[in-house]
Amino acid sequence: MNTTRLNGISLLVVEDEPLLRRQLLAHLERQGAEVTGAESLAATRQWLRDANFDFVLLDVNLPDGLGFDLLREKAFPAATSVIVMTAQGGVAGAVEAMRLGAVDFLAKPFDPQELPLVIARARQTRSRSRIEEKKSGEIETAARVFVFGKSLAGVEAQLEKIIRADTRMLEQLPPVLVQGETGTGKTTIARWLHQSGPRAAQPFVEVNCSALPDSLAESELFGHERGAFTDARTARMGLFEAASGGTLFLDELPSLSAGLQAKILKAIEENRIRRLGGTREIMVDTRVIAATNRDLRALVAAGQFREDLFHRLDLYRVQIPPLRERGADIVMLAESLLGQLCKKHRLPLRHITGAGKTRLLACRWPGNVRELKHELERALVFDGDADLTLEQLTVPIAAPGPAANPDWLNPNFSFPPEGFVLEDAMGVLIRRALQQTENNVSAAARLLGVSRDFLRYRLAGNHPPPAGK
Repeated sequence: MNTTRLNGISLLVVEDEPLLRRQLLAHLERQGAEVTGAESLAATRQWLRDANFDFVLLDVNLPDGLGFDLLREKAFPAATSVIVMTAQGGVAGAVEAMRLGAVDFLAKPFDPQELPLVIARARQTRSRSRIEEKKSGEIETAARVFVFGKSLAGVEAQLEKIIRADTRMLEQLPPVLVQGETGTGKTTIARWLHQSGPRAAQPFVEVNCSALPDSLAESELFGHERGAFTDARTARMGLFEAASGGTLFLDELPSLSAGLQAKILKAIEENRIRRLGGTREIMVDTRVIAATNRDLRALVAAGQFREDLFHRLDLYRVQIPPLRERGADIVMLAESLLGQLCKKHRLPLRHITGAGKTRLLACRWPGNVRELKHELERALVFDGDADLTLEQLTVPIAAPGPAANPDWLNPNFSFPPEGFVLEDAMGVLIRRALQQTENNVSAAARLLGVSRDFLRYRLAGNHPPPAGK
């Protein structure tokens, strides 16, 4: 979208000189704005009672007083940005206008061609304010650094192709669908894609759709006009509008109602939105990245997700594999996360011992990367000052499935009174599996329900110390 166009923006021009007022109104209307003129303080107050405006061009000297009076009495809603214009100019006037809440200042005479640029700049300022408001109540949950490794080489190549396509297009970028289990790093992937692409300097707005009540979701995403509902005392910008020029990340999108899904589809396809309670359409250029841990095709088949929205999102699909399928990259990722956690806790850099790495590879990680990070942080805090052995991991060991009631275990087996060393028993099982598979490590790992990397660590002698030692 050309940011100097003013499509869908409502403007009130307060200017007592008729010829200049008509010139400004005509120029702004040609730029796509919805414009209204007022020649006095009284007319301005009346318009502010009857209508909502995104921007006001406010002359200082008016027949019945000063434009500054309106700023002093806070006549303008918080969602309305005021740009002051005066023939008197000067630093003092600019400082006073800004102190009273104006977002910019124009000294007459000025070229009307400047107006779209000034308004676009003010619009960016307002968007940043809305984004900061959204961020103020959020907790940062995603690591800033993403470790791809060999297991995600295909995902990394796919993301780089998307970035190349984005760089060619620049505007009206297609949506991206990121799928994966809870905790696999979908948010981090979305951040990485935004920060590595051509919109890195523009807003990145995150929305947890599952946390939005139905009664507030439409207002949060698309904004509302004054009077749209009981508590709507002022107009408010939605997050689609605030993210225009940048990226809107919709996490757990299927949580939204079918009606909101339809509105999102329209916003993606037509690059325009309408605020709740509004009648005019606002142009946006918002790249949508949607994420879910659910199977959208199954949801469509069950009538729980709009098929047309699914097909629109499914153009750029990125599938993040669960942590248990990432093999030796689990260790590399753990070391990277541990480095970040040491900085967070202001501790010297710690390392993971060989025994700790073996334990990492043996776990199923149902909570994926999020669970791995929490386990590492717990160990960092509670396991003393040494390198981490991760002996206190609470994560289930890999592939417990059928083995919960194993057919191979003699039902008459009982432990000897003196007990035995579990590590030695594991060694026996490994040797039996290798013998059965003629020393094929991959096949033996499948029989044992562990990763090939875990088995290699064991064969290399990198295993935890025997119990009690």
